Amino acid sequence: MPDTPELTVYIDVKSPFAYLAMEPTRALAAAFGIEPVWKPYTLEIPDFLGAVETRNAHQWRKVRYAYMDARRIANTRGLTVRGPQKIFDSSIVHIGMLRAQDHGRFEPYIDRAFLRFWKRELEIEDPAAVAAVLDEAGVPSAGFAEWAQGEGRRRHDALCREAEEIGVFGVPTFVFRDELFWGSERLDMLRKRIEETLAA
Repeated sequence: MPDTPELTVYIDVKSPFAYLAMEPTRALAAAFGIEPVWKPYTLEIPDFLGAVETRNAHQWRKVRYAYMDARRIANTRGLTVRGPQKIFDSSIVHIGMLRAQDHGRFEPYIDRAFLRFWKRELEIEDPAAVAAVLDEAGVPSAGFAEWAQGEGRRRHDALCREAEEIGVFGVPTFVFRDELFWGSERLDMLRKRIEETLAA
């Protein structure tokens, strides 16, 4: 039996499609006995969808359709996806993710963060709000705001640069044996590649 291969998954809390990919990604990984390596990739939304005040009609059609599609998928799973009211900087909630991983509490943290953000119940740019989620997830949050400005920020930024160096441009992105798969609609393709690898 070959060694279990590594699967890296890049996510952003402000992406509805990253949120909706969490459950099927976990199911896929569990089917092969893989522990995914979850990493943050903080999207710069204006880079590809334009700033809110300067979007053209084509960009607005794309944005509206994307959220309509996300809500349709969410409704089939009993999840809530409410369109965000502004373009968020999700780096603070992602730095919280790194803190949670350091303490082995990634899942309790990220599940709360995704769920509450998409219900408009979490201010992901507020270090105090993120620290409260850390507390609930069983992660020490003392000094989080300061850590988020120093070591946490440096680690976050390094991970985002690393992602871009290997070709990541959106989320969710799956990296398996240096091959990128973007979007949950690529999970079947990813499954096939894992099967081929394990059978080799």
